[in-house]
Amino acid sequence: MSVNWQYLRDIAPEWGAIGVGVGFVLALVASSHVILNKHDTRAATAWVGLIWLVPFVGSMLYLFLGINRIERRAKILRENATPYRVPLDDAPQSPEDLERELGVGQARLVEHARVVERVTGWPLLVGNSVQTLVDGDEAYPAMIEAIRGARTSVSFMSYIFDATGMGGKLVDALVDATERGVEVRVLVDDVGTRYSRPRIHRVLRRRGVRVANFLPAFFPRTFTHFNLRNHCKIMVVDGVKGFTGGMNIRQDCVLSSNPSYPTRDLHFQVSGPVVAQLQDTFARDWAFTTGEKLSGPEWFPGLEPEGEVLARGIVDGPDREVNNLERVFLAAITAARRSIRVMTPYFLPNAVLMDVLHLAAQRGVEVDIIVPAVGNLPVVRWAMWGHYRQFLRGAARLWLSPPPFDHSKLLVVDSYWVSIGSSNWDPRSLRLNFEFNLECYDQALGQRLDALARQRIAEARLLTMEELDQRSLFENLRDGTARLLRPYL
Repeated sequence: MSVNWQYLRDIAPEWGAIGVGVGFVLALVASSHVILNKHDTRAATAWVGLIWLVPFVGSMLYLFLGINRIERRAKILRENATPYRVPLDDAPQSPEDLERELGVGQARLVEHARVVERVTGWPLLVGNSVQTLVDGDEAYPAMIEAIRGARTSVSFMSYIFDATGMGGKLVDALVDATERGVEVRVLVDDVGTRYSRPRIHRVLRRRGVRVANFLPAFFPRTFTHFNLRNHCKIMVVDGVKGFTGGMNIRQDCVLSSNPSYPTRDLHFQVSGPVVAQLQDTFARDWAFTTGEKLSGPEWFPGLEPEGEVLARGIVDGPDREVNNLERVFLAAITAARRSIRVMTPYFLPNAVLMDVLHLAAQRGVEVDIIVPAVGNLPVVRWAMWGHYRQFLRGAARLWLSPPPFDHSKLLVVDSYWVSIGSSNWDPRSLRLNFEFNLECYDQALGQRLDALARQRIAEARLLTMEELDQRSLFENLRDGTARLLRPYL
């Protein structure tokens, strides 16, 4: 069979014109959608620029990465749900109640607590206990012990859950609980399951544990959702004992085992009324994924006071009112009078967060940001270095902690108010991911965690503008180029 080359040459200009026309229409439609639906001006500008500067490719990237298609589905599920609510009798009702609980002279924290209630829609609950678990060496044994003692239910949600090493022991405990008749539900993010082999959902399903994958990334009907991930880490046993923080289930977090890629991290054991908010968050995401609604005393029993910490859950995600965590961070920084300590593995704050940190430092507040000296994601690490120069123009301090890589996520204000949980200080956590944090008001807890942050500072080195000035032209160009990708990281 011969090819009529003359015919192809004759029609090529026509097809080229059609392609240009189609590309123009796609760019026009995509950029119109951005303008109408993206409320963040910087993100909107970045997407429109990509769409027009890279024809076809930019429109396709926006189609798959930029559009949030799960918001409507989630709203429908929530309308039909009957979520658990803690009785308001268990929560401070007025500024006077809050001041009595927080202590005289804490007017700024009373105002802050009222702001967060308006942001989250959840009450601040009294009578909680929060125990710090450092690294997998402390966290995993405590979690395994809790599962082994379960009588009625275990709910477990994680971004990454390796099935080997200490993760294998957690699997065994979940299997044993299932075989004892305990109701067990495990929710893992679909992209997170791909970090290791064997994939955890297959292991659990084969051994009889009920497990679901959050937003399967490579199914045709959900492929366009793969950029929206569930980053929460929550476990609740019998509805009364909770665990949350930033720790995935990986052997790398067990430092005593001398892993190849050691990772420091923090996790927390929680008891008291606020555990119902952890369980509520899991139940919502489980219903969103599977359609099954969890209710009854095996999941939501009556909860008694267990300690002195005032606490409240903060849920953020693209299916809820976005920016919850960012607004809480802004309010906390504004309320600070003495000190702000931030520990995060990924520090790419937007201009607003950076400005309020600088303003706090100019007010005389000690502002310390602690990040790993060597990150685990090269492009993100380069973008962070490209961001540091702008950050160091203010009076805040940035500390580089030495290896092992520190995955801890912590915000402590005035050694009293604390935010713990899964959120990083980057656009992915604050815009795209489903996240869960816990805010806590307690002097003893705040002082312990502030001391932990100061210990990390003692081990770290202070980054200076002089060190940045000594970086090579190649490093500066690489880092600056990576910084341009910040809205997509």
